[in-house]
Amino acid sequence: MLSEKDKELIRGSWESLGKNKVPHGVIMFSRLFELDPNLLGLFNYNTNCGSSPDCLSSPQFLEHVTKVMLVIDAAVSHLDDLHTLEDFLLNLGRKHQAVGVSTQSFTVVGESLLYMLQCSLGPGYTGPLRQAWLNMYSIVVAAMSRGWSKNGEDEAD
Repeated sequence: MLSEKDKELIRGSWESLGKNKVPHGVIMFSRLFELDPNLLGLFNYNTNCGSSPDCLSSPQFLEHVTKVMLVIDAAVSHLDDLHTLEDFLLNLGRKHQAVGVSTQSFTVVGESLLYMLQCSLGPGYTGPLRQAWLNMYSIVVAAMSRGWSKNGEDEAD
């Protein structure tokens, strides 16, 4: 559960970041590829995603970055009723399982999200703010992981 204070911290910090999604998303994915370079291989676009700079400048990849940032935006917009995103997040988990993303990668994405927040917010990035985002992210990932697991079971049948 998110406390009212968590919600206030998340909304306040996202207010400026959410207006400029793609550059913040690029920071997040740059960090993701630093932490786990193998994830680059999941992005098989027409452009060669063999290196982080090639990938990060690809129009298809920037479209993916935008989608990820819109998911974060949706979560922030639904802090009072995150459960309403359950079906959407289950489906998102299924899609990630289908393309070969492991649930461990969700953890690395979370670390990359926190890194982006830290870079973008500077001194505004505090311990309580970090914890609030972690709390929200864990709710989102729990739903995605349920979808991921369900998809894996369906394939095993």
